[in-house]
Amino acid sequence: MQKDRLTSRTGLAVTCAALLAALLVSAVVAIGLGSAVVTPGETARYLWAALSGGRIAADEVTAYQIVWQIRTPRVLLAALVGAGLSAIGVAIQAMVRNALADPFVLGVSSGASVGAVGVTVTGGLAALGIHAVSAGAFLGALAASLLVYAASAGRGALSPLRLVLTGVAMSLGFQALMSVIIYLAPDSEATSMVLYWTMGSFGAATWGALPAVAAAVLLGLAVLHRYSRALDVLALGDETAASLGVSPDRHRKGLLVLVSLVTGVMVAVSGAIAFVGLVMPHLVRMVAGATHARVLAVAPLTGAVFMVWVDLASRTLVAPRELPLGAITALVGVPVFIALMRRKGYLFGGR
Repeated sequence: MQKDRLTSRTGLAVTCAALLAALLVSAVVAIGLGSAVVTPGETARYLWAALSGGRIAADEVTAYQIVWQIRTPRVLLAALVGAGLSAIGVAIQAMVRNALADPFVLGVSSGASVGAVGVTVTGGLAALGIHAVSAGAFLGALAASLLVYAASAGRGALSPLRLVLTGVAMSLGFQALMSVIIYLAPDSEATSMVLYWTMGSFGAATWGALPAVAAAVLLGLAVLHRYSRALDVLALGDETAASLGVSPDRHRKGLLVLVSLVTGVMVAVSGAIAFVGLVMPHLVRMVAGATHARVLAVAPLTGAVFMVWVDLASRTLVAPRELPLGAITALVGVPVFIALMRRKGYLFGGR
């Protein structure tokens, strides 16, 4: 048994190392590709010069600025959002014991979008400066989570089917509310704004936006790893959790706040992106097993690699225009999810 455990840990370490290498290579390739193509070697040299304070020739300044000032923060943001969405999807599915749950399906992303759009249109929370939109998105995500939880909670245990149905209904309601806000806004750019918040984009990525997102995602990952055993127990049901000394209500409330915080910050900078938090946990469980400590180690890296390539596709397939991120993730996620559900013997959390 000890040998199997060692082998398991070694396999997990090798998998994570391979995904880290894939993420690094993907980032360098994605940074170099676009309307102005920069070779991987030149991209790596520019990145090293920026990090080490090296010098760049005068005729390379334009390429250097494209790599460091425009594409690097965008690729890093894509990796952070992909990691965050995957991890939050794992947590939500365990929290509500429902294989169809994710921030988008449960209405959390739509609520965050309403909060962000409301702050942008009305100029609310102006005292928070550059963090006003993030704060609005967090408040919207938290309000959506509380409404979905309160509306779906019955006298007994939380019904997974009721929660998903309530989440879908709330999501549609929040999208309608967002459309009304945009329709009544005097700004002529409202149409493009609603598309941004409903389908997602990293076009507004800047170095200034990265610290808040990185802090929220890393905090979320750290907390989820710490409570990975509790997630294992919650996935077994409330009665089993209570018999093992785990309070389902207390953990759900804490996870609810965490999910709202991380989702709100991500939506504030990227809009609502569907299917990543739904599909990635299932794919990872098929490879890493159902233990949440292992899933939470692999899923964020897998989601980060996936989102880097999704962003690359969004800005290169129909260049100079950009495809909405949500359109690409849906085109990939829908057939993958259907294939998973049709897979013989596949169950939530395992094979």
